Amino acid sequence: MKTIFVVDDNNVNLLTAKEALSQHYDVFTLSSAAFMFELLENVTPDLILLDIVMPSMDGWEVYNRLKAVSYLEGVPIAFLTSVNESKDKNRAVEIGAADFFVKPYNEADLKFRIAKIFERHKADD
Repeated sequence: MKTIFVVDDNNVNLLTAKEALSQHYDVFTLSSAAFMFELLENVTPDLILLDIVMPSMDGWEVYNRLKAVSYLEGVPIAFLTSVNESKDKNRAVEIGAADFFVKPYNEADLKFRIAKIFERHKADD
């Protein structure tokens, strides 16, 4: 079973994502980037879903830090956020994010698009 990290400072969003995805994936919900970086010492995910607006370290900074970790080089990172600005979507595309999901999202669409991320990632291997 593939492992997904969901990083969001909102517990309701974490619970919603876990309920939507846990039937098909091993889902770790993390309320901060700091917790995610701790868990990365022991678990390597197959996908990371990041909120953009978080205290301490926003999703853009987290993305950049993750991309600097060599053993995570092949792990797709997507944004799962309430930010719905064209400039943010464009920035995500420019930096190579796997996808950009806007909350609230449709659960079926989320599952479908995550499956597509994994298909593309497998094709890249």
